Amino acid sequence: MKIIRIAIFACSCVILLNACALKKAKIDNDLKKYFEEKNVEGCFTMMDNSNGSITVYNMAMDTTRVLPASTFKIVNSLIGLETGKITNEKMAIKWDGIKRWNEDWNKDLTMAEAFKVSSLPYYQEVARRIGKDSMKLFIDSISYGNKNIQGPIDSFWVNNNLKISPDEQIGLLKRLYFDQLPFRKSVQQQVRDVMLQEDNTAYKLSYKTGWGFDENKNSLGWIVGWVEENRHVYFFATLLKSTNKDYDMKKVRLEITKNILKHYGFFQGKR
Repeated sequence: MKIIRIAIFACSCVILLNACALKKAKIDNDLKKYFEEKNVEGCFTMMDNSNGSITVYNMAMDTTRVLPASTFKIVNSLIGLETGKITNEKMAIKWDGIKRWNEDWNKDLTMAEAFKVSSLPYYQEVARRIGKDSMKLFIDSISYGNKNIQGPIDSFWVNNNLKISPDEQIGLLKRLYFDQLPFRKSVQQQVRDVMLQEDNTAYKLSYKTGWGFDENKNSLGWIVGWVEENRHVYFFATLLKSTNKDYDMKKVRLEITKNILKHYGFFQGKR
C-alpha cells in the first residue's frame, strides 16, 4: 500500500505540473479550419517533449473531462497484463457467439488483434477478470481522470461515469512512453507495441482511437498517441464532438489528426 500511495502522490504532482504547463500553452487558432471543414467541434493538443512546449486549439474543450471510450483500452491492457489476466499480447479470448455490429469482433481475438480493431467484448471480459477492487486500485494509483468506476465493471468507461480530459490523456501518454507508470516496464512496452500503427523510415505513429456518446447524446471521437521523428517524440490528443449521432467519427477523427500533423510538418522525417 505504501508503494501505491507514493505512486498516487507522484501522479498528482505530474497532474499539477501539466496544469501549470497548460497555462503557458501556445493557442493555435489556425487549426480551426480543420474542424470547420469537417463540420465538427473539436480540440487538439500537442506536447513537444524536447522542450515541454504545448500547443492547444480550443483550450476549454481540452480541459473538460468526457468519457474515454476505447482510449481506456490503453489502461485496461496495462492492468490486465500487470495482474496476469492477460498473459501477453497473443492471449486469445474466445468469441461468445453473439453477433455484434462490428464484424471484426465476431471471432476469437488475441489481445493485439482486439486492440487494433477496438473490440469492446474482449476488453469487457478482461475487465470482468480483473475485478472491481483491482481495477479501482490501479485507476487510483495513476490518477486516471475523475477515477470514477461506478456501475458495472465491464462498462464504466463507456457509460459516462469515468471521465478524462485531453490534457490528462497527454500526461498519461508521456508517462507510458517513458516507463513512468506503476506497471512493470515489460508491460508498458507491450502496450506501446500494440499502439504502434505506422512505422517507416520517416516516422513512427502510435495511437488509440475511441468513440462514444456523452449524457446529451453527442457523438464523441478520440485519437490519443504520439508521433516520433528523428528520435524526437511529440504527444497529441484529438477530441471531436458532434450533435449528429450518425457522424462518421471513425473516418473523420483520423483525417483531422493527420491533417493537423501534416500542417505542423510531420510525416516527412524532417521534424
